[in-house]
Amino acid sequence: MKQFELSKEFLENLQLGIEQENAAFILTALDGVNVADIAALLDELSSLESIYVLRLLERQLAADVLIELNETTLTKVLPGLETSEVASWIQAMDSDDAADILSLFSEKEREEIISEIEDRVKLEQIVELLRYEEDTAGGIMAKEVLRANKNWNVVQTINEIRRQAENVEKIYSIYVVNNKQHLLGRVSLKKIILASSDTIIEDIIDENIISVPVHMDQEEVAALMRKYDLESVPVVNAKNKLVGRITVDDILDVVQEEADEDIQAMAGVSADIEESDSIFTISKARLPWLLIGVIGGLMGAKIIGFFEDGLSKYLALASFIPLVAATGGNVGIQASSLIVQSLASKSAFDDTLIQRFLKGFLVAILNGLVLGGFVFLVVVFLYGFESLFGITVGVALFCVVLLSSFMGTVTPLVLHRIGVNPAIASGPFITTTNDLLGLAVYFGVAVLLLNL
Repeated sequence: MKQFELSKEFLENLQLGIEQENAAFILTALDGVNVADIAALLDELSSLESIYVLRLLERQLAADVLIELNETTLTKVLPGLETSEVASWIQAMDSDDAADILSLFSEKEREEIISEIEDRVKLEQIVELLRYEEDTAGGIMAKEVLRANKNWNVVQTINEIRRQAENVEKIYSIYVVNNKQHLLGRVSLKKIILASSDTIIEDIIDENIISVPVHMDQEEVAALMRKYDLESVPVVNAKNKLVGRITVDDILDVVQEEADEDIQAMAGVSADIEESDSIFTISKARLPWLLIGVIGGLMGAKIIGFFEDGLSKYLALASFIPLVAATGGNVGIQASSLIVQSLASKSAFDDTLIQRFLKGFLVAILNGLVLGGFVFLVVVFLYGFESLFGITVGVALFCVVLLSSFMGTVTPLVLHRIGVNPAIASGPFITTTNDLLGLAVYFGVAVLLLNL
């Protein structure tokens, strides 16, 4: 495998080769290049250029490249391919990857492609995977799995591994089943190699195995594999029959997917959108929280207007409104981000939850005292305002820090409890809420101390 760096010059030369239909040059240029690098290269080409390159590649390589393409490129490339081409490449993929590719087609197109698949075993595996929801263990598992019967001896097992391994790209474990395909445990390659030829698999089985049901949510599978540092995990049906496995590369895709969703939620995007989506779709996903932000701003203006007479007596109060709003928003985002992180790692429900709240409250008090005290000193000694005014701004800021920290802690927990992605609490939701509460607290303290 040669070292590859995608440069502008290489890309231009490749595009020239495609334009001239110089197949020999293209194949030579891509010879020995990693599959992921070829996919990254095709991501930079037009759909027609990508299709031309894919058709030049050997079948297995083309299939591997297709798997590595990002979804935006796939949605541009797939419509330009022949049904027979897609079927051919799908037969060279693992069943889970094949199902993922097929899911991007319409139902009619999917049926046409399936009718072209000649490998009946592969076809059955793919069709079974398509039955499961895409965000479940069944939806991300691969049907290709190494299994050994508990009654086999080591020689039989090795022969079976050699036969089965033709369809399994990465070997992590050999799962042990009985005659009814019920999962009993696993056996490592090391034990098989070191055992004598007549040793029965049942005698060297490791029954301490973690498995997941087909309908388990993919996030729970990811958390389980991360917790126990698993490279692969077997998937079983309701009768505990071994039906597939999930490997660490599948989980990395899930983690990336969930991270993208959380980032979009934190940015105030209410739906899963792609760059290739229409302007209307993208706008529809962004508008809800933008509208909420605008409504929040209008409500904030109403709060300020309510204290208009007081502001006419202390015009300087208006100068510190941005300070209060910004601090409240920042404190809320910090607090909510920590809770969202805890929820993602499932650690927000352990026995230390009360201690976490208490610790967060003490941190808020300390931060509030420091920030409030600092602002008091600046307002009085640097800006030259009277002490009572400085105390008003300092106390208001202290109260805002406490309230914002509380809101940032509680909001994601409430959202999580009602089934809403708690990551939105780290974005416009918490910012808008704390802006309004911060203004209310600020003017409330001013009313009490300055007699507005």
